[in-house]
Amino acid sequence: MSVLVIGGGGYVGSLLVKNLIEKKIKVFVLDLFIYGKPEIIFSGYHKSEFLEVIKGDIRDIDLMKNLISKVDNVIHLACISNDPSFELNPDLGKSINYDSFYPLIKACKNKINKFIYASSSSVYGIKEEKSVTEDLSLEPLTDYSKFKALCEDILLNESGNKFCSTILRPATVCGYSQRTRLDVIVNILTNNGYNKRKIIINGGKQKRPNIHIQDMVNAYLNVIDQPNEVINDQIFNVGFENYTLDEIGSLVQKSLGEDIIVEHKDTDDERSYHISSDKISRILDFKPLFSIEKAINDLKEAFDKKLLKDSFDDPKYFNIKMMQKINLQ
Repeated sequence: MSVLVIGGGGYVGSLLVKNLIEKKIKVFVLDLFIYGKPEIIFSGYHKSEFLEVIKGDIRDIDLMKNLISKVDNVIHLACISNDPSFELNPDLGKSINYDSFYPLIKACKNKINKFIYASSSSVYGIKEEKSVTEDLSLEPLTDYSKFKALCEDILLNESGNKFCSTILRPATVCGYSQRTRLDVIVNILTNNGYNKRKIIINGGKQKRPNIHIQDMVNAYLNVIDQPNEVINDQIFNVGFENYTLDEIGSLVQKSLGEDIIVEHKDTDDERSYHISSDKISRILDFKPLFSIEKAINDLKEAFDKKLLKDSFDDPKYFNIKMMQKINLQ
């Protein structure tokens, strides 16, 4: 088996690549590597015989065709990956997140076995239903989530018997990797709790689905090992813990110390998200092994070991700061 991981130098991708290599699967990684050099992000295994690193752009269709000709499977993680980063340069976000997608899918036809796409649970928008399942309508609120939904449509319309396609709609990922993000909610609160002994919660009652980064990686590994007939044209939510911001704050206090001050601020952002992951449990027998609390403790250990230096100012931890710094076009 061989796999092309598009965006394999990112937060989730770096850990996924490590796990694929540990399974002795040949991995080709395409990434711009704007958040760190491959030898740092893949430290400890960057010289593996099972790893081939390509620094390049998903918008380079000739490069993509060449890479696709070398692999059996594609896991597509690459995108401008949150609303603020997308809004910083909407044209850039559209070109990477949407415009590049159809040419990529067209290039994959009749050439690859499985295509696994990382969508987002944000495609649902705000739902009143207690159980937000995969068959509910999509009502994306931002361009970032709108283009995720449109890419889903492209993939489902184009796959058919040409190749096996699967869509994952992840919750917000949390925890430590060799390319850690500190601009997602659990990691933000943990960074502030550990280093400032104070966390600020805007609102508090809004729900946010989260998933430990290793469980997210395990979901991709599970899907890629499935028979095609089980996963073809299937969509799976992946996010098992739907906690309020107040509950996440309490977990940070519990893990890092009761001395941590929790301050609340009013907010106009009352968006509250929650998802059901019953389908992936039922069909793929996928169960999470870790928790938000484990993610907090993993980050604490990384801080203890000085693995996350300059954690408020180094742009490599913050997508929007890095996008502002490099002015990618």
